[in-house]
Amino acid sequence: MDKIVLAYSGGLDTSCMIKWLQDRLKVDVITYTSDLGQDIDLDKVKDKALKLGAKKAIVEDLKDEFVRDYVFPSLRINAIYEEGYLLATALSRPLIAKKLIEVARKEGAKKIAHGCTGKGNDQVRFEVSIGAIDPELEIIAPARIWEFKSREDEIEYAKENSIGIDVSKESPYSIDRNLWGVSIECGVLEDPWIEPPEDVYQITKALKDTPDTPTYIEIYFEGGIPKELDGKGLRPVELINRLTKIGGLNGIGRVDMVENRLIGIKSREIYEMPAATILYKAHRALESLVLDRETAHFKELISIKYSELIYYGLWYSTLRESLDAFVQHTQKRVTGRVKLKLYKGNVQVIGRRSPHSLYKHELATYDKEDVFDHKAAEGFIKIWGLPYRQYD
Repeated sequence: MDKIVLAYSGGLDTSCMIKWLQDRLKVDVITYTSDLGQDIDLDKVKDKALKLGAKKAIVEDLKDEFVRDYVFPSLRINAIYEEGYLLATALSRPLIAKKLIEVARKEGAKKIAHGCTGKGNDQVRFEVSIGAIDPELEIIAPARIWEFKSREDEIEYAKENSIGIDVSKESPYSIDRNLWGVSIECGVLEDPWIEPPEDVYQITKALKDTPDTPTYIEIYFEGGIPKELDGKGLRPVELINRLTKIGGLNGIGRVDMVENRLIGIKSREIYEMPAATILYKAHRALESLVLDRETAHFKELISIKYSELIYYGLWYSTLRESLDAFVQHTQKRVTGRVKLKLYKGNVQVIGRRSPHSLYKHELATYDKEDVFDHKAAEGFIKIWGLPYRQYD
């Protein structure tokens, strides 16, 4: 019997797919689940897959690789899509795609399946990534071809086939979580006029429940990579987890946005990204101290393109690799410390210092230590404004 490797989360869609693939395509299903810090019992996910009939259920810890090879490169370039989304889900897809291929090759499978819908971004991210690495593999997307017209139909199918689920008709949210953030959609969130109910949020407190006094933290970066929190050296995953907890307690990182999906429709998305939000603001603050103006401004331009490449599923592209080479060079000076104040959902940078700082007190000050040549400004202004003095 043919084998198919299914990207399995343990949720409604992919749980239904195990039985559906067996019944409709007559294949042996091998499930693959990646541990990206989604804070669920993956042993239960594995057991569930086997109980539903999977021939093999594979679970792999990818947290360190995820942070090292995907999260931190995006942080170093300050990647943020449409000024709101720090790309947590989007960053995980090329890594999962790569691992699905590795499993398929090892198990002798010629097909890969995923749980993405026909109008979402993830179908593109998975399939473009898989095609870029191994175009010979066949990709099956059950959600694009099966008979279910709604999540309610899937819930009924799950009940009829004794498939345990954690979703109900009263609370049909679709949630994707990893250590970099949480993405939430569906249900009442599909009306962009309705305020998100508090039960939507997974890792951040409502502002009314946050501390009434600020929390102060200090982050040390080396070469654009966060290395220490409050003077203590931490492994990347632990550092992010601690910032998630600290930020979540202070209501940091909630985003409610209507974004432009790659497929051409607008979508209302709720995100929670406490650690990502804190590190993004801290990294930008340190760069403002150490990068010259032209490099900093050009980097802002390419960060937009880099964000689009991630969002559009083009991680495995020559352009993304080329931009990484540029960013790698810019980060040589991004070493230093940033102090931040967290309070009632806000992240405020209150201090930054670096051995590579381009800020010179004797040039910036208006006190008696000032060494700036004020007289030189007159000539500079005349030359700078010369082209604009020629207009009629």
